[in-house]
Amino acid sequence: MRAVVFAGVGAVEVSSVSDPVLVDPTDALVKVHRAAICGTDLHTIGHPDGMHHGAVLGHEFTGTLVAVGSAVRTFASGDRVSGADFTACGHCWWCRHGNHWECGQRQFFGTGEAFGPALAGAQAEIVRVPHADVVLHPIADGVSDEATLFFGDVLATGYAAVQRCDISPGDTVAVIGGGPVGQLTSLAAQACGAGPVVLVEPVAERRAIAHAHGALVASPEDARPLIDALTDGRGADAVIEAVGGPRGLDTAFGLVRRRGTVVSVGVHQQSTWPLPVGRAFADELTLRFAIGNAIRDRDQLAGLVASGAIDPTVIIDLRVGLEDSPAAYEAMTERRTLKAVIEVS
Repeated sequence: MRAVVFAGVGAVEVSSVSDPVLVDPTDALVKVHRAAICGTDLHTIGHPDGMHHGAVLGHEFTGTLVAVGSAVRTFASGDRVSGADFTACGHCWWCRHGNHWECGQRQFFGTGEAFGPALAGAQAEIVRVPHADVVLHPIADGVSDEATLFFGDVLATGYAAVQRCDISPGDTVAVIGGGPVGQLTSLAAQACGAGPVVLVEPVAERRAIAHAHGALVASPEDARPLIDALTDGRGADAVIEAVGGPRGLDTAFGLVRRRGTVVSVGVHQQSTWPLPVGRAFADELTLRFAIGNAIRDRDQLAGLVASGAIDPTVIIDLRVGLEDSPAAYEAMTERRTLKAVIEVS
C-alpha cells in the first residue's frame, strides 16, 4: 500500500509499504478515507524520538472497516468510523476512571516511541487499530468524514481544555494561539457557555478566521487592553494556552484575573519554566495541563457537531491527495496553511 513516511529530520515522502495485518483478536483494519496533518506530525519529523526511516505518520483519520479480529464486538466490516489518536485497553484502573491517556497499553499512532511503543500511523491506505472497540467511534449516517476527522486530536484537545477551565456561563475566556487547536478551542468555549472569547494571535489571517466564527480577536500586544475593557480591569476568568512554551504561558499569566484558571494544552519542548509563584500564591491562581481524550469525550463531541454547535471543518484550508502530502507538510511547516487534509480514498 501507499503511505506517508518519515524520510529524515524535517522530511516526509510517499512510499510503498507492507499492508498491515491483524495481530491481536481485538485489532481492526481501517481503509482510510481522510487523514489530517497535525502540528504533532510536524514536531515528530522535526524532533524524531524513536522514529525510523520509513515509519508511517499520522494520527487523525476516518475510514471504513475492512477486517476485524475475532474479539471485536462493537464493529463489523463495512462500518464507517473515526479513530482516536492513541490506543487504550479500556478496562484498566485508568481507563475505568476516564483517564485513557494514562493507560499502560497506550500507543500513539505515527509518532515513533515518543508516547509509548511505536505504532504505524494513519496517513496510509490502511491502518491497523489495536483495541478497536475502545479506539474507534461510529460515524452516524448523514455525517461527513471531515466533520468527525478531528475528534481524534485537535477538537478533543480544545474540548478538554475548556472542560478543565470549569467555565461558568458568561465567563470571559482568552485563548492563546490561532492554530488549529486554538481555533477549535475557541469554538468549544463558545459552545460550552462562555461569554466573550478572545483569541490572541499575532498573525492577522488567523485572527480573521477566529473573528469570522464568533471570537473577539487581538494581537498579543492588544490583548490585555481588550480584556480589561470587557471585565472592568479584572482580567480573563480563564485562559487557555494553545501554543506551548514559556512565551505562551507568560502571556496567559498576564491575562488571567485573580483566582482565575490557566489551562495549557500546547506541546512544550522545554523541560522547565519559571512559574511566577509569588503571584500565583497571592492571587490564588490555578494552573492545569490537559491532553485531548477522544475515547472519553467523543460522544459529547459528536453531539456538538451533529447539532451544529461546532463545525470543525472551518479550519480546513487545504485538501490534497495522498501523493501530494509532502507539499502539504511543507505548506503547514511554513504556516501557509492552517490545516491540511489528505483525501486518501
